[in-house]
Amino acid sequence: MRAVFAALAANLGIALAKFIAFLLTGSASMLAEAVHSVADTGNEVLLLVGRGRADRPPSDEHPFGFGRERYFYGFVVSVMLFTVGAAFSVYDGIHKILNPEKIDSPLVAFIVLAASAVLEALSLRTGIHEANQVRGDRSWGAFIRRTKAPELPVVLLEDTAALIGLAFAFAGVGLSVLTGDGRWDGAGSLAIGALLAMAAAILAVEMKSLLIGESASPEVQRKIVEALEDGPELVRVIHMRTVHMSPDSVLVAAKVAVHEADTAARITAGIDAAERRVRAAVPIARTIYLEPDIYRPREADHTDPSIRAVQRSHASLPPGHAGPRNDRNLENPARASSDQEKAGEILSPSPAACQIPSACRFRPGAACRFRPGAAFRFRPGAACRFRPGAASA
Repeated sequence: MRAVFAALAANLGIALAKFIAFLLTGSASMLAEAVHSVADTGNEVLLLVGRGRADRPPSDEHPFGFGRERYFYGFVVSVMLFTVGAAFSVYDGIHKILNPEKIDSPLVAFIVLAASAVLEALSLRTGIHEANQVRGDRSWGAFIRRTKAPELPVVLLEDTAALIGLAFAFAGVGLSVLTGDGRWDGAGSLAIGALLAMAAAILAVEMKSLLIGESASPEVQRKIVEALEDGPELVRVIHMRTVHMSPDSVLVAAKVAVHEADTAARITAGIDAAERRVRAAVPIARTIYLEPDIYRPREADHTDPSIRAVQRSHASLPPGHAGPRNDRNLENPARASSDQEKAGEILSPSPAACQIPSACRFRPGAACRFRPGAAFRFRPGAACRFRPGAASA
């Protein structure tokens, strides 16, 4: 939160200085920048309010807590930035172009703009420092797109837009002084308005995505799957869904494969142990729901995002991790033979042990493979037995 407090202090001082400069110069660009700084100051206050309200304990009406209030107030910030900042700047710019006025005391405007640039740069530096502690090796664009905390993207975008806006204001005031044409000042205000509208649109899109509900990052999902499969109690994770209830809280819902022979008490103890491993590996996994089931690979819908999440996690497991223990429940031979039968891959223990009728085509040295639906009987661990006249291929 240091970045938010630094931005609040900087924007408050800058807004006062810009309003004084506008009163002395009458510059439209200075007024646009002053309104921009007021909007930014209000935005920081909104972020702090959202952070405070999000820390309230869960209630009967909101059993998962109020963490998403941080996302809501982040969205309100984007609306404020567009309406108060962008819309007013565009309106004032159009007014100044249609009714140009001479700028009085331009030196005051330049001094205020230079001082504002220094303060905004210091605020942006604080935001960058805070972001670098959690950004990792991601690019800045990817960080703003993927981070789950709304405060840092708001501060970074606001401060970056503010510095660019100051350049537009400096250009507008400077060209107005050099040419004696006040319309350049209005053009600078228009450019500031367009810049703020773009920043507001980016923020609105990101806050909307967080409000709807974003999954945990691939790295967090990998840690969850690894922790679930790291004990002997579970066979594998069948599918998993995660969603951020707040930047500091993730809900995990997963279907996990258990051993068919396990008792209810043993399954319950195994699930409790798996939950403890997940919370140790991913402390922000505050709410975990695990549903025990039997793994049936033929029923898997690989277009389901919850199944793809597990597949991606398996593909990125670190070297030495065993991954899922068994894809076909081989701890239960009867289930294994059933799954293999569905897959059309019933194999005899050895080619020699298979009683082949004259109608059966068999490649010497290979295991027997049969078309699903063919009439035959198979007993696990014994020779293949056919009903006379049955077709096979």
